[in-house]
Amino acid sequence: MKIHYLIIIALFFVACKADEIEICTDEVALHSLADFPIGVAVSPSELQYNAAYQEIVTTQFNSITPGNAFKPDALQPSEGVFDFEVADSLVAFAMRNNQRIHGHTLLWHNQLPNWMNRFSGDRTAWIKMMKTHIQTVVRHFEGRVKSWDVVNEAFEDNGDFRENIWLEHIGKDYLELAFEFAQKADSTVLLFYNDYNIALKNRKCRAILEHFEGLKSKGIQVDGIGLQLHIFNRIPTNNEIENAVNAIVEAEYLIHFSEIDISMNWTGGSMNLTTNRLERQGRKMKVLTNIFQTIPKKQQFGMTVWGVSDLDSWIPSFFEREDYPLLYDTNYEPKLMYCGFLEGLID
Repeated sequence: MKIHYLIIIALFFVACKADEIEICTDEVALHSLADFPIGVAVSPSELQYNAAYQEIVTTQFNSITPGNAFKPDALQPSEGVFDFEVADSLVAFAMRNNQRIHGHTLLWHNQLPNWMNRFSGDRTAWIKMMKTHIQTVVRHFEGRVKSWDVVNEAFEDNGDFRENIWLEHIGKDYLELAFEFAQKADSTVLLFYNDYNIALKNRKCRAILEHFEGLKSKGIQVDGIGLQLHIFNRIPTNNEIENAVNAIVEAEYLIHFSEIDISMNWTGGSMNLTTNRLERQGRKMKVLTNIFQTIPKKQQFGMTVWGVSDLDSWIPSFFEREDYPLLYDTNYEPKLMYCGFLEGLID
């Protein structure tokens, strides 16, 4: 490690131990301090046209998740017509920068092309349509994409199957079929199930683990669980996160903290961006990092933040509220959330 890095880290500790808002330097790459992948969800257009965004992505992270570029509406906008141009450019970018690509997502109930939502046919036709999409995509990226979120958000918070077009037209075994199709398309790729509120809703966590244990007992490949951590400073509690992690560790899955952002605005609308809120956000990020490092090494798939800066976050527009949930502010300067991440990695 260079001498100026040692000085930076020393200054970092002074900043993070103080009660004042002190922005930590971003000169030390986060991924250089971790022995597991540090990832970020990215937008190809931002990578192409935003120099500050590209600089952060290339220097701070060694794993990339496409935020939207791999979803069905992007890759198969018309039935039987696949468009890989943007996705391929993103994969090429990652390969140039020695970054892992985690594919997100093969099957979801949102961001489907209109033709999928309007698709007509019997169960056999629906299965064939689903198989064609999954296997065409997985085979296209074979050898370049390390892993896939095969199915995204298939369970309700109470543990029931989510009502969606796949459940309606195929049945509960659509999850089994999706993993089977992906496995047959590329036997080398790692296959994940990804969902939110796994830590907050115990019934949901249990239902997911029970369902996929059943699939694994039938010989279906399911390698890991992605915990989407779209959370608040105090919700879920640290103990709730630890309990979910421990349950997944016991079930012997790889664990991906897959979609990290930490919201500040619980009540909605506008808010005051106070020192206290920023400090709490930083402490929560440190806790997440510490919890992840308690996972056995062989089960640590990585941590991925869901966007680069507050300017890029999906939360303000989707929930129609003011919020600042990411590592960098709207000027692409590091926040105390970044500071907490760094301190957690150094601990």
